[in-house]
Amino acid sequence: MNQTSFADPRSEMDTQPISPVLESNLKWLETRFENCADLSVFQWQFGPELRHTAFSIYFDSLFESKTINYMKTSLQDLVPHEVGPANSVIPEDVIRFFSNHGVSSESAKLVNDLKEVSDDIVTGHLVIFFNDWDQALSYKVASLITRQVNEPVAESVVHGPRESTVENLQKNVGLIRQRLKTPNFKLEKFTLGVDTKTEVNIGYLINAVNLEVLAELKKRISGMKKVNVLDTSFIEEWIEDSTYSPFPQYRYTERPDTATAALLDGKIIVLVEGTGSILICPGLFTEMHQSSEDYYQRSMIASLIRIMRIFAFFIALSLPSIYIALTTFHPELIPTVLLLAIMNAREGIPFPAFIEAAIMEFFFELLREAGARLPRQIGATISIVGALVIGDAAIAAGIASPTMVVVVALTGIASFAIPQYNMATALRIIKIPLMILSTFLGGFGLMIGFLWILLHLTSLRSLGQPYLAPLAPLQPKQLLDTLLRAPFKILIRSPRNKLLGSKK
Repeated sequence: MNQTSFADPRSEMDTQPISPVLESNLKWLETRFENCADLSVFQWQFGPELRHTAFSIYFDSLFESKTINYMKTSLQDLVPHEVGPANSVIPEDVIRFFSNHGVSSESAKLVNDLKEVSDDIVTGHLVIFFNDWDQALSYKVASLITRQVNEPVAESVVHGPRESTVENLQKNVGLIRQRLKTPNFKLEKFTLGVDTKTEVNIGYLINAVNLEVLAELKKRISGMKKVNVLDTSFIEEWIEDSTYSPFPQYRYTERPDTATAALLDGKIIVLVEGTGSILICPGLFTEMHQSSEDYYQRSMIASLIRIMRIFAFFIALSLPSIYIALTTFHPELIPTVLLLAIMNAREGIPFPAFIEAAIMEFFFELLREAGARLPRQIGATISIVGALVIGDAAIAAGIASPTMVVVVALTGIASFAIPQYNMATALRIIKIPLMILSTFLGGFGLMIGFLWILLHLTSLRSLGQPYLAPLAPLQPKQLLDTLLRAPFKILIRSPRNKLLGSKK
């Protein structure tokens, strides 16, 4: 039998048919996966007098369970169906049985292309080749140990479900399927990256989703076919409308119940293999200040907490700028007793208010970043103790006034009250130009900064949807679950609940 000619396995080709010559296939695959120390290849003999040959190939690092012998399973599947004793199995029996999709104890698919075999192997398949057959059997065997479902770290709540997503895509989908027991929950699969071949799923409720938004999202993700994706944030940056905007245009969650609620509201979720973060599209400004716990509290309490978060947003954004503007340009707006106290506290400070605020903000951000990077057991302690020590030392050394330390501390605490971390990070960036405007133009500069932010927010889009909706453009009927949360008896009849709205 003549050897089949093959293209160079190291080249990026579209197809490469499997040869019926076993040695040719083995040589091609060994060249394709050269210098891969975790590649396992086993050669087998079977049939009468063990005259026939086969080999199985897989990555040992992706195969945790070694108790199943897939070659033995494949041959034994034929014994009760087609032939007599196992030692009488010949390649023709194997070809006839699996080509006709005979009942197998292990789920196998047939492949007839070496490029597909290569893709299967790197994604956790074990592939078996038989002599005199131009096809192969591919079994899904990947069984890596992953983190167990536990309580969420970034979105902890006092009352509500305590399940968190993990780095396994199938587990995350299963956690959502447990809550959405309907065939209307659709999942579409994409494989992204030339080298990573990352599996990405987008999920939506077909009777709730905006089909135009869905088509736009699929169009943008389809443009990432060759982009190596390691995390959900890679997709976020690729599909966002305004790359250079400091404001996040999508939400993240690690809570299955939050993702389920978003689906019921007509959103689209993006799940990526290897990461526990779920991307919710599109993301609106008002949703960045909402938490899943809002729906597990009574409506009055949830509404008050949301109002408090809005105040926290403005404090985190503008408190240092307001302090600089008042003390530098508009001291007449400060009550006399408070003004005297501030002037007395600033006596001996060698820096103007802006430099003083910039120094304290820098050290506060440095402590926050250090606390996040240190081991969890000591990170919180270091950040708290460090803030107290540095603040007290700065006051004693005459670098900063007690009032400025209070302003910076309140600004930092307010940013922690914002549920979405990426929104809090945006405020850390935006407050710097506001401080500069307040330093040179006072309250007038601060108003210019606020107007710029408002104009930017009104022009911003998330997958083509207005970022400030339902505030701008104003949609009064959908305001029942934005700044306030109406009682469920009213909320469930709101057009915001698209599932019920579609039935009217």
